[in-house]
Parts: sequence; structure tokens; C-alpha cells
Amino acid sequence: MIEAPHYAANGSKHKGGFALPADLFDGTVHENALHLAVKTYLGNQRQGTAQTKTRSYISGGNQKPWRQKGTGRARQGSIRSPLWRGGGTVFGPIPRDYRAALPRKVRMLARRSALNARAREGNLLVVDPVRLAEPKTRELAGLLSKMGLDDRKVLVLTNGMNRNLYLSGRNLPMARVMTFGDVTAYDVLWADAVVVEQGALGGEAGEPIAEMAGADRAAETGAQAKRAARKPAAKKPAGKKAPAARKTAAKKPAAKKPAAKKPKKKE
Repeated sequence: MIEAPHYAANGSKHKGGFALPADLFDGTVHENALHLAVKTYLGNQRQGTAQTKTRSYISGGNQKPWRQKGTGRARQGSIRSPLWRGGGTVFGPIPRDYRAALPRKVRMLARRSALNARAREGNLLVVDPVRLAEPKTRELAGLLSKMGLDDRKVLVLTNGMNRNLYLSGRNLPMARVMTFGDVTAYDVLWADAVVVEQGALGGEAGEPIAEMAGADRAAETGAQAKRAARKPAAKKPAGKKAPAARKTAAKKPAAKKPAAKKPKKKE
């Protein structure tokens, strides 16, 4: 079982260490999976827009600069040849897609290997849930300084979305804040030290943050007010008069007159 240093939310260190869960921290580091994960991640960040001009993209050079024989100079067919200054480029880069996919099991193996590597080095620290009343970079910087991480690249992993802690870390060039479920192997290897909230490792649900709940309620109330303002005032339906009953006179069936029989002609 691997143990990690355990700190309180104010930066003070607990006496005992924190026992990391055995299903995630088994001490195994798969270097090949880490290599594939990092290479794939960096390749997916490339834009792939580099392009050079071949001789077909350069204007001019439609005719020979001089005749084939008789000048004493080397024969040339175009001034846009790659041999000439200002000519085309041979086998230069063209726009392409560098994106590659990695199987999910390999990604998870690389992520677990990166966390195990930092835990074996003693660079994975566990901290109690950090709750900030408002975004304050000074408070987060003070917490990292008390933990002895002020001059190192630090990755802070939270248990669920912690908006105030995330906003507090955006202005620190040597720190990154993200949720534990979104971290990748590259993020863990980028950092010199990894700080994880205790609830993320213990499987506990993140506590609702009061300021986030209040902001969500205010946003919902404002949205409801805007929707109500957009709706036109309901018009009262005008009283409809009951349709007058039509008097239908009873029609008597017309008496059919018997058709007059025509006298038969005598032959």
C-alpha cells in the first residue's frame, strides 16, 4: 500500500499519511503506454497548417530563360526550378491532420501509470477539501507555499467542479487546476507535484458550493424574468355570442304528379 503526505486545507501537515486506494495505486508504471499517450496528446495539439510552395504554385517560368544550345551556359527550362533562387521547394510540408486516436484502455493505463509514478516519487500530496468564499489567487498561492510547492509546477486536482479554486489558479503560471476526472497522463507528467483533494480519492461526492448555487439560482431567476418580459400580455377573449338558433321550416314533400301517358300510335 502506498501512502501520500496528508495536509489540511490551511496547509498544515497531518501526523499520519493518507493510504491511497489500492485499485488505482498499485505501483505499476507502464512506460510504453505513457509514451503513446504523450505522443498522441502532443500530436493532437498540432494545427497542421504548415505549407511550402512547389514550382507549380510560383508564378513565372513559362518559357526557357535562354536557348538550349550555343550560349555556353547550362541548359535551363524554367526560372522556377528548385535549383534557382526563388524557385519551388521540393518535398516541403503540406497541410495535413496529425490527429490520432488512442484506445480507451490504453489511455486509462497511461493515466494510472502517471499517477503511480508521482506517488512512488513522493510527489503526490493529498489535501482536505478546499473551500474558498471567493476567487483569491493569494489564498491558493499561500496554500501551495505552506506545502512547500511555491517554486514547482503544481497540478491541483479537485473533487468535482470547484469554480472559486479554478479561478484562483488561473493567474498562477506554475499551477493548473482541474477536476480529477478530467486529468490526462500528459497533465500529470507535466507537473512536478500533484495535489489531490481527499474526496476525489475516497470516492466521496463533492460538497455543493454555496456561491455556485447562489449564482445558479440568480442566473435562473434572471432567465425566468427575461422569458416573462418577452411574452406578450395575454389578451382576454371577447365574449362570444351564442349563435342564434335557425328556424327551419318543415318542408313538406312535394306531391308527385303522375306522368300523362302518351297514346300509342296505331300502326
